[in-house]
Amino acid sequence: MTSKGIIIVIVLAVYLVANLVIGLVVSKRQAKRDAEKGFVNNYFIGGRSMGGLVLAMTLIATFTSASSFIGGPGIAASKGLVWVYLSMIQVPTAFIILGILGKKFAVISRKINAVTVTDYLRARYKSPAVVIISSICLVLFFVAQMVSQFMGGAILFQEITGMPYIWGLLIFSVIVIIYTTVGGFSAVVITDTVQGLIMILGGIILLATVVGVAGGFGPLTSKLSVAAPYYADITSGGTTPMPYVLSFWVLVGIGVLGLPQTAVRGMGFKDTKSLHNAIIYGTIVVGFLMLIMHVSGAFAPAIIDISSLPSTDYVVPSIVLKYMNPVVAGIFIAAPLAAIMSTVSSLLILASAAIVKDLYMNYMVKDEEKASPEFIKSIPKKSMAATLVLGFVVIVLAIVKPDLIVWVNLFAMGGLECAFFCPILFGLYWKKANATGAIVSSICSVASFGFITLYNSLINPLHPFSIGGTTAIIPCIVIAIVTFVVFSLIGKKPDHETLELFYAEK
Repeated sequence: MTSKGIIIVIVLAVYLVANLVIGLVVSKRQAKRDAEKGFVNNYFIGGRSMGGLVLAMTLIATFTSASSFIGGPGIAASKGLVWVYLSMIQVPTAFIILGILGKKFAVISRKINAVTVTDYLRARYKSPAVVIISSICLVLFFVAQMVSQFMGGAILFQEITGMPYIWGLLIFSVIVIIYTTVGGFSAVVITDTVQGLIMILGGIILLATVVGVAGGFGPLTSKLSVAAPYYADITSGGTTPMPYVLSFWVLVGIGVLGLPQTAVRGMGFKDTKSLHNAIIYGTIVVGFLMLIMHVSGAFAPAIIDISSLPSTDYVVPSIVLKYMNPVVAGIFIAAPLAAIMSTVSSLLILASAAIVKDLYMNYMVKDEEKASPEFIKSIPKKSMAATLVLGFVVIVLAIVKPDLIVWVNLFAMGGLECAFFCPILFGLYWKKANATGAIVSSICSVASFGFITLYNSLINPLHPFSIGGTTAIIPCIVIAIVTFVVFSLIGKKPDHETLELFYAEK
C-alpha cells in the first residue's frame, strides 16, 4: 500500500470507529430513557422520538446511497447534463414522502402501535397473505439494495487504498452490521444525522476538486466540448430519449411513496413541528446533494478519460485517487461511505423487522406463547440474531460483485415500488382498497417488473421491450394501479371497524 493509501485508511478508520462509538453510546442512553416503551418499539422505530433535523437527515441518508455518490455521478460522466436533469426530480422527495404519508401515517401507526410498514398493511387489509407477500418482497429487494451498497464501499476501498476488494468489503460492512445489530433504530438515525453532514461536505470537496483541476469553469467547459461533445444535450446525443428520462422521474420521484424504508420514517417523528421542519430541511439538503454530485460527474470528462476505466463506477474513485490530497481524500471517501452505511443500516433493521416482527411473531408463534416471560426475554436475542445473519448473507452475495452499482440499486427500488406503492398509498386514502386488490397488484406488478427487466438485460438486450421509450417502471406501475383498483372493486369490502380506524374524521 502507498503512503497516500495509508493516510487515507487512517482517516477512514477514525471516521468508522467514531460512527461505531457514537451510534452505540447514544443509542444505549436513549434505550434507557425510553425503556418503558418496550424493546420492539425502541429497536425497530426508536420510540417515535425523532425531531425535525434528525428526521430530515435520516430520510436523506436512507434515500441517498452508493448510487448517489458513485454510480450516479459515474453515469453522469458518460451521459452528461441529462443525468443531472434526471436526478433533480429527487429534490421534492422529503416533501412527497412526509407531506403525503407523514401525518396520516403517524396517526394510524400510533393507533395500531405499528413499528413497521407491514404492521400498517396487516391492520389495513387484515390478510396474512398481504403480510407474507409484502415481507418476502421487502427482504428480497432489500438484500439486492444492500448488495449494491456493499459493492460501492468495497470498490472505493479497493481503488483508493489498493487493498483487495474483499478486505474493503469486510472492514466497513462489519462495522455497520455491528452498530445496527446492537443499537437498532436509535443507532441508525443518530449516525444518519452525522453521515448526512459528512455527505454535504463530501459533495463540496468533489465539485471543488473537479473545477479546480480543470482550471476554472471557463477552461472546464472548453475541455468538455472536446472530451464529451454531447454533455449539454438533453438527449445525450440521442442515447437518452425524453420518455426514458421522464420514466425515471416516476422511479425516483413519485414512486418513492412505495419505498418501505422511507415510508417508515413517517412513523418515527416526535410531533407535527418536527414533521414540518423535516420537510424544509430535507428538501434543501437533497436538492443540494443531488445537484452537486451529479454536476461533478457531468464535469468529470474534462479532467479524466472515462473510456480507460473498467466501468463508470470507477469515475469518482479515480478522481479522488489522482487529484485529492490524502487527508482530503479520506474525508471525501467518508461521504459515500456515510451514504452506504446509512442506507444499509436502515434496510438491515427493516429486513430484520420483517422477519422477526412481521413473520415470526405474527404467524409462527401462538398467542399464548407471546405472553410468556421466556418468549419476551428471547425477542432481543432473536432480533439481533436476524439482523446479524442478514448482514453476513449480504456480505457473501456482495463478493460476487456484479457490475454497475446504480442499475442493481434501481432494480431493487423499482421492485419495491411495484410491491408497495398501491397498498401503502391507496390504503391510506381510498376506502374501497382491500386485500384482494393489494395481493393481485403486488404479484402482477412485481412479476411484470422482473420479467421485463430480465428480458431486456438477458434475453433480448439489443431490442428491449419498452412503451414509447420508457423504462420498465412505467408499464409496471400502471399494471399495479389498474389491478389494484379492479380487484379491490371485485373483492370483499373492508369491514366497518377498519373504516372507522383509518377514515374516522376525529
